Amino acid sequence: NDQVPVVYGDAFVHVSKIDRFVESSRPLPELSLPHIGETELAIGRYCAELIEDGATLQLGIGAIPDAVLQALKDKKDLGIHSEMISDGVVDLYEAGVINNSQKGINKGKMVVTFLMGTKRIYDFIDHNPAVEMRTVDYVNHPVIVAQNTKLVSINSCISVDFMGQVVSDSIGITQFSGVGGQVDFIRGAAMSLDGKGKAIIAMPSVAKKKDGTLISKITPYIDKGAAVTTSRNDVDYIVTEYGIAPLKGQTLKNRARNLINISHPDFREELKIEFEKRFNAKF
Repeated sequence: NDQVPVVYGDAFVHVSKIDRFVESSRPLPELSLPHIGETELAIGRYCAELIEDGATLQLGIGAIPDAVLQALKDKKDLGIHSEMISDGVVDLYEAGVINNSQKGINKGKMVVTFLMGTKRIYDFIDHNPAVEMRTVDYVNHPVIVAQNTKLVSINSCISVDFMGQVVSDSIGITQFSGVGGQVDFIRGAAMSLDGKGKAIIAMPSVAKKKDGTLISKITPYIDKGAAVTTSRNDVDYIVTEYGIAPLKGQTLKNRARNLINISHPDFREELKIEFEKRFNAKF
């Protein structure tokens, strides 16, 4: 397909390995830009507070990662080492905010495993020597991740309990998605050779059920049957539209307090009641 962009890195197959060609010319499937509302913008601003100049970023896909990128326009010398990227990186690269100049590994290169977005990003990566596609066992390997300077991983989740257990791929006993690279990058950030890695779980404080009712994504306990994606031993920061909850190194009570303080106001009082029952202490 002559409309597929040519991307450098581990992206080539030698002609001798191919038995049959079928030529075509058709546009690639495009992923429309996500809607970014006030909630996502607030989450993006809080995440930006944790990102220093010269940081290397791992981002996911969707409204929150794009909102984070929008909040980074005043930063300098950012880099990308991420399982995937989408359109949000293009503006920052063209503005000179992302230049990959301070990365500890693959300096000068945006390193990713896959990408999807609109035609804009497909055109951006076509024959672009600043972008390298590498295999997932390289990009996601915590030892490789750890070699990046000021590595900041930004992922999302379905829920988090008072202990900081993060559920990202199941709803009760129902498997919702794959695990992806969340744990790889969180552990890579913790192993960061410069000691400045940070791992952020960013999420709206509530989710909406099919009947329109809201449920808190910060809960006293994980749902029965749900699987823990990121353990309480690995978790670092939780961010919602109401602030930042640092969890690493905190006591169990402080973990719960910090999470309740960034929960949705509609659920905060009942979470405080659960706190007092659990810890037999005033909030």
